[in-house]
Amino acid sequence: MPSLPRLSGAGLGFRRDLLPDLEAALESGFPRSIDFFELAPENWIDMGGRHARALRAFTERFTFVCHGLSLSLGGMTPLDQVLLRKIKAFMAQHRMPLYTEHLSYCSDQGHLYDLMPIPPTWEAVKYVAGRIRQTQDILEQKIAIENASYYVAAPIGEMDEADFVNAVLAEADCWLHLDVNNIYVNSVNFNFDPVAYLKRMPAERIVYMHMAGHYQEAPDLIVDTHGAPVIDPVWQLLDTAYDLLGTHPTCLERDFNIPPLAELLPEVQAIAAAQARHRPASQPRAAA
Repeated sequence: MPSLPRLSGAGLGFRRDLLPDLEAALESGFPRSIDFFELAPENWIDMGGRHARALRAFTERFTFVCHGLSLSLGGMTPLDQVLLRKIKAFMAQHRMPLYTEHLSYCSDQGHLYDLMPIPPTWEAVKYVAGRIRQTQDILEQKIAIENASYYVAAPIGEMDEADFVNAVLAEADCWLHLDVNNIYVNSVNFNFDPVAYLKRMPAERIVYMHMAGHYQEAPDLIVDTHGAPVIDPVWQLLDTAYDLLGTHPTCLERDFNIPPLAELLPEVQAIAAAQARHRPASQPRAAA
Protein backbone atom coordinates (compact mmCIF):
# COMPACT_ATOMS: atom_id res chain seq x y z
CA MET A 1 0.00 0.00 0.00
CA PRO A 2 1.37 3.48 -0.83
CA SER A 3 2.34 5.76 2.06
CA LEU A 4 -0.46 7.69 3.72
CA PRO A 5 -0.79 11.36 2.69
CA ARG A 6 1.34 13.73 4.75
CA LEU A 7 -1.03 15.16 7.35
CA SER A 8 -0.57 15.88 11.03
CA GLY A 9 -2.02 17.63 14.01
CA ALA A 10 -5.43 19.24 14.48
CA GLY A 11 -7.59 20.56 11.66
CA LEU A 12 -10.70 22.68 11.16
CA GLY A 13 -13.46 22.65 8.57
CA PHE A 14 -13.01 25.61 6.19
CA ARG A 15 -16.36 27.39 5.90
CA ARG A 16 -17.27 30.67 4.21
CA ASP A 17 -18.88 31.84 7.46
CA LEU A 18 -15.44 31.76 9.06
CA LEU A 19 -13.63 33.68 6.32
CA PRO A 20 -13.74 37.13 7.97
CA ASP A 21 -12.28 35.75 11.21
CA LEU A 22 -9.71 33.61 9.41
CA GLU A 23 -8.58 36.51 7.21
CA ALA A 24 -8.26 38.76 10.26
CA ALA A 25 -6.18 36.06 11.95
CA LEU A 26 -3.79 36.02 8.98
CA GLU A 27 -3.05 39.66 9.70
CA SER A 28 -2.81 39.43 13.48
CA GLY A 29 -1.07 36.08 14.00
CA PHE A 30 -2.63 32.80 12.99
CA PRO A 31 -3.57 30.25 15.69
CA ARG A 32 -0.84 27.66 16.00
CA SER A 33 -3.37 25.01 16.95
CA ILE A 34 -4.72 24.74 13.37
CA ASP A 35 -2.45 22.48 11.32
CA PHE A 36 -4.71 21.82 8.33
CA PHE A 37 -8.12 22.60 6.85
CA GLU A 38 -10.83 20.44 5.32
CA LEU A 39 -13.41 21.56 2.78
CA ALA A 40 -16.23 20.10 0.73
CA PRO A 41 -15.18 20.52 -2.93
CA GLU A 42 -18.81 20.74 -4.10
CA ASN A 43 -19.06 24.06 -2.20
CA TRP A 44 -16.00 25.63 -3.85
CA ILE A 45 -15.58 24.21 -7.37
CA ASP A 46 -16.42 26.71 -10.14
CA MET A 47 -16.55 29.53 -7.60
CA GLY A 48 -15.03 32.83 -8.72
CA GLY A 49 -14.66 36.30 -7.27
CA ARG A 50 -13.68 37.21 -3.74
CA HIS A 51 -14.31 33.79 -2.22
CA ALA A 52 -12.10 32.09 -4.82
CA ARG A 53 -9.31 34.58 -4.14
CA ALA A 54 -9.72 34.07 -0.41
CA LEU A 55 -9.46 30.30 -0.78
CA ARG A 56 -6.29 30.65 -2.84
CA ALA A 57 -4.74 32.85 -0.14
CA PHE A 58 -5.23 30.03 2.34
CA THR A 59 -4.32 27.04 0.17
CA GLU A 60 -1.01 28.77 -0.61
CA ARG A 61 -0.20 28.80 3.11
CA PHE A 62 -1.88 25.73 4.63
CA THR A 63 -2.52 22.07 3.91
CA PHE A 64 -6.08 21.37 2.73
CA VAL A 65 -7.94 18.11 2.20
CA CYS A 66 -11.20 17.45 0.30
CA HIS A 67 -14.13 15.74 2.00
CA GLY A 68 -16.85 14.99 -0.55
CA LEU A 69 -20.58 15.18 0.09
CA SER A 70 -22.38 13.85 -2.96
CA LEU A 71 -20.52 11.12 -4.83
CA SER A 72 -22.91 8.45 -3.52
CA LEU A 73 -20.48 5.55 -3.51
CA GLY A 74 -23.25 3.11 -2.65
CA GLY A 75 -25.80 4.51 -5.10
CA MET A 76 -27.21 2.70 -8.12
CA THR A 77 -26.86 5.60 -10.55
CA PRO A 78 -23.54 5.92 -12.44
CA LEU A 79 -20.73 7.78 -10.70
CA ASP A 80 -20.65 11.47 -11.56
CA GLN A 81 -17.49 11.45 -13.65
CA VAL A 82 -17.89 15.12 -14.56
CA LEU A 83 -17.81 16.02 -10.87
CA LEU A 84 -14.83 13.73 -10.26
CA ARG A 85 -12.82 15.34 -13.07
CA LYS A 86 -13.63 18.77 -11.65
CA ILE A 87 -12.50 17.57 -8.22
CA LYS A 88 -9.26 16.25 -9.71
CA ALA A 89 -8.52 19.62 -11.36
CA PHE A 90 -9.53 21.52 -8.22
CA MET A 91 -7.21 19.42 -6.05
CA ALA A 92 -4.32 19.90 -8.46
CA GLN A 93 -4.95 23.65 -8.61
CA HIS A 94 -4.80 23.94 -4.81
CA ARG A 95 -2.24 21.17 -4.17
CA MET A 96 -4.64 19.14 -2.01
CA PRO A 97 -3.23 15.67 -1.26
CA LEU A 98 -6.35 13.76 -0.24
CA TYR A 99 -9.99 13.16 -1.16
CA THR A 100 -12.40 11.33 1.15
CA GLU A 101 -16.05 10.33 0.80
CA HIS A 102 -18.80 8.77 2.90
CA LEU A 103 -19.42 5.03 2.83
CA SER A 104 -23.11 5.52 2.05
CA TYR A 105 -25.44 6.49 -0.76
CA CYS A 106 -27.29 9.76 -1.27
CA SER A 107 -28.87 9.43 -4.70
CA ASP A 108 -31.67 7.54 -6.44
CA GLN A 109 -32.52 9.21 -9.74
CA GLY A 110 -31.88 12.44 -7.86
CA HIS A 111 -30.17 13.67 -4.70
CA LEU A 112 -31.66 12.42 -1.42
CA TYR A 113 -30.05 15.12 0.77
CA ASP A 114 -29.14 12.56 3.39
CA LEU A 115 -26.62 9.75 3.82
CA MET A 116 -28.26 6.34 3.67
CA PRO A 117 -26.69 3.10 4.96
CA ILE A 118 -25.63 0.44 2.48
CA PRO A 119 -26.92 -3.13 3.03
CA PRO A 120 -23.96 -5.00 4.59
CA THR A 121 -23.72 -7.88 2.14
CA TRP A 122 -20.84 -9.36 0.17
CA GLU A 123 -22.57 -8.29 -3.02
CA ALA A 124 -22.58 -4.70 -1.75
CA VAL A 125 -18.91 -4.97 -0.76
CA LYS A 126 -17.98 -5.93 -4.34
CA TYR A 127 -20.23 -3.24 -5.83
CA VAL A 128 -19.04 -0.36 -3.64
CA ALA A 129 -15.39 -1.40 -3.89
CA GLY A 130 -15.70 -1.34 -7.68
CA ARG A 131 -17.03 2.23 -7.55
CA ILE A 132 -14.21 3.24 -5.20
CA ARG A 133 -11.63 1.76 -7.58
CA GLN A 134 -13.28 3.64 -10.46
CA THR A 135 -13.06 6.85 -8.44
CA GLN A 136 -9.40 6.18 -7.69
CA ASP A 137 -8.69 5.53 -11.37
CA ILE A 138 -10.24 8.86 -12.38
CA LEU A 139 -8.49 10.83 -9.62
CA GLU A 140 -5.27 8.83 -10.15
CA GLN A 141 -4.81 8.45 -6.41
CA LYS A 142 -6.15 6.50 -3.47
CA ILE A 143 -9.12 7.90 -1.59
CA ALA A 144 -10.40 7.33 1.94
CA ILE A 145 -13.91 6.32 2.93
CA GLU A 146 -15.65 7.63 6.04
CA ASN A 147 -17.92 5.63 8.33
CA ALA A 148 -21.24 7.50 8.13
CA SER A 149 -23.89 8.27 10.74
CA TYR A 150 -27.38 6.97 10.05
CA TYR A 151 -30.84 6.78 11.58
CA VAL A 152 -32.52 3.92 9.75
CA ALA A 153 -30.85 0.54 9.99
CA ALA A 154 -29.76 -1.04 6.73
CA PRO A 155 -31.60 -4.22 5.74
CA ILE A 156 -30.29 -7.26 7.58
CA GLY A 157 -27.15 -8.41 5.83
CA GLU A 158 -24.33 -10.87 6.16
CA MET A 159 -22.15 -8.82 8.54
CA ASP A 160 -22.30 -5.89 10.94
CA GLU A 161 -21.17 -2.33 10.17
CA ALA A 162 -17.58 -2.73 11.39
CA ASP A 163 -17.10 -5.91 9.34
CA PHE A 164 -18.62 -4.17 6.32
CA VAL A 165 -16.23 -1.21 6.61
CA ASN A 166 -13.25 -3.56 6.86
CA ALA A 167 -14.42 -5.67 3.93
CA VAL A 168 -14.82 -2.62 1.67
CA LEU A 169 -11.41 -1.27 2.69
CA ALA A 170 -9.74 -4.57 1.85
CA GLU A 171 -11.63 -5.15 -1.42
CA ALA A 172 -11.07 -1.59 -2.70
CA ASP A 173 -7.59 -1.25 -1.16
CA CYS A 174 -8.37 2.29 -0.03
CA TRP A 175 -7.84 4.30 3.16
CA LEU A 176 -10.11 4.99 6.12
CA HIS A 177 -11.40 8.38 7.26
CA LEU A 178 -12.55 7.52 10.79
CA ASP A 179 -15.32 9.69 12.23
CA VAL A 180 -15.30 9.29 16.01
CA ASN A 181 -18.53 11.23 16.51
CA ASN A 182 -20.33 9.06 13.93
CA ILE A 183 -19.34 5.95 15.87
CA TYR A 184 -20.77 7.47 19.04
CA VAL A 185 -23.97 8.61 17.28
CA ASN A 186 -24.59 5.17 15.77
CA SER A 187 -23.76 3.42 19.03
CA VAL A 188 -26.55 5.35 20.77
CA ASN A 189 -29.01 5.06 17.90
CA PHE A 190 -28.45 1.31 17.45
CA ASN A 191 -27.25 0.22 20.89
CA PHE A 192 -23.75 -1.11 20.32
CA ASP A 193 -20.42 -0.70 22.13
CA PRO A 194 -18.39 2.10 20.45
CA VAL A 195 -15.12 0.92 21.99
CA ALA A 196 -15.61 -2.58 20.60
CA TYR A 197 -16.20 -0.95 17.20
CA LEU A 198 -12.97 1.05 17.48
CA LYS A 199 -10.99 -2.08 18.31
CA ARG A 200 -11.98 -3.55 14.93
CA MET A 201 -10.79 -0.59 12.84
CA PRO A 202 -7.50 -1.02 10.89
CA ALA A 203 -5.13 1.61 12.28
CA GLU A 204 -2.75 1.25 9.34
CA ARG A 205 -5.41 2.53 6.92
CA ILE A 206 -6.50 5.63 8.87
CA VAL A 207 -5.64 8.94 7.16
CA TYR A 208 -7.35 11.19 9.68
CA MET A 209 -10.26 11.39 12.09
CA HIS A 210 -13.33 13.58 12.55
CA MET A 211 -14.77 15.19 15.66
CA ALA A 212 -18.11 17.00 15.75
CA GLY A 213 -21.10 17.95 17.86
CA HIS A 214 -24.66 16.71 17.46
CA TYR A 215 -28.24 17.09 18.70
CA GLN A 216 -29.73 14.64 21.20
CA GLU A 217 -33.37 14.42 20.15
CA ALA A 218 -34.20 11.56 22.54
CA PRO A 219 -32.26 9.25 24.90
CA ASP A 220 -31.90 6.73 22.08
CA LEU A 221 -31.77 9.12 19.09
CA ILE A 222 -28.94 11.46 18.14
CA VAL A 223 -29.01 13.62 15.00
CA ASP A 224 -25.54 14.28 13.56
CA THR A 225 -25.95 18.03 12.96
CA HIS A 226 -22.34 19.24 13.29
CA GLY A 227 -24.07 22.23 14.86
CA ALA A 228 -23.00 22.15 18.52
CA PRO A 229 -19.87 21.74 20.66
CA VAL A 230 -18.39 18.26 21.05
CA ILE A 231 -19.74 16.55 24.19
CA ASP A 232 -17.66 14.83 26.87
CA PRO A 233 -18.44 11.21 25.86
CA VAL A 234 -17.15 11.92 22.34
CA TRP A 235 -13.97 13.51 23.74
CA GLN A 236 -13.52 10.39 25.86
CA LEU A 237 -14.03 8.21 22.80
CA LEU A 238 -11.33 10.20 20.96
CA ASP A 239 -8.92 9.49 23.82
CA THR A 240 -9.79 5.81 23.54
CA ALA A 241 -9.29 5.93 19.77
CA TYR A 242 -5.81 7.39 20.23
CA ASP A 243 -5.03 4.70 22.81
CA LEU A 244 -6.21 1.86 20.57
CA LEU A 245 -5.33 3.09 17.07
CA GLY A 246 -2.60 5.70 17.45
CA THR A 247 -2.55 9.50 17.43
CA HIS A 248 -3.91 10.30 14.00
CA PRO A 249 -4.57 13.76 12.54
CA THR A 250 -8.03 14.92 13.60
CA CYS A 251 -10.35 17.58 12.19
CA LEU A 252 -13.16 19.48 13.92
CA GLU A 253 -16.33 19.74 11.81
CA ARG A 254 -18.79 22.59 12.33
CA ASP A 255 -21.30 22.95 9.50
CA PHE A 256 -24.33 24.54 11.18
CA ASN A 257 -24.84 27.26 13.80
CA ILE A 258 -21.22 28.29 13.19
CA PRO A 259 -19.86 30.52 15.97
CA PRO A 260 -16.94 32.97 15.71
CA LEU A 261 -13.49 31.44 15.27
CA ALA A 262 -12.61 32.34 18.86
CA GLU A 263 -15.34 29.97 20.09
CA LEU A 264 -14.16 27.10 17.89
CA LEU A 265 -10.47 27.37 18.70
CA PRO A 266 -10.76 25.83 22.19
CA GLU A 267 -12.13 22.64 20.60
CA VAL A 268 -9.27 22.55 18.06
CA GLN A 269 -6.88 23.14 20.94
CA ALA A 270 -8.54 20.31 22.88
CA ILE A 271 -7.79 17.98 19.95
CA ALA A 272 -4.16 19.13 19.95
CA ALA A 273 -3.96 18.64 23.72
CA ALA A 274 -5.34 15.10 23.44
CA GLN A 275 -2.80 14.34 20.73
CA ALA A 276 0.00 15.67 22.94
CA ARG A 277 -1.08 13.39 25.78
CA HIS A 278 -0.92 10.35 23.54
CA ARG A 279 2.04 11.22 21.32
CA PRO A 280 5.34 9.46 22.11
CA ALA A 281 8.09 11.78 23.30
CA SER A 282 10.03 11.01 20.10
CA GLN A 283 7.12 12.23 17.92
CA PRO A 284 7.01 16.04 18.17
CA ARG A 285 3.97 17.97 17.00
CA ALA A 286 4.34 19.42 13.50
CA ALA A 287 5.09 23.13 13.40
CA ALA A 288 2.14 25.31 12.55
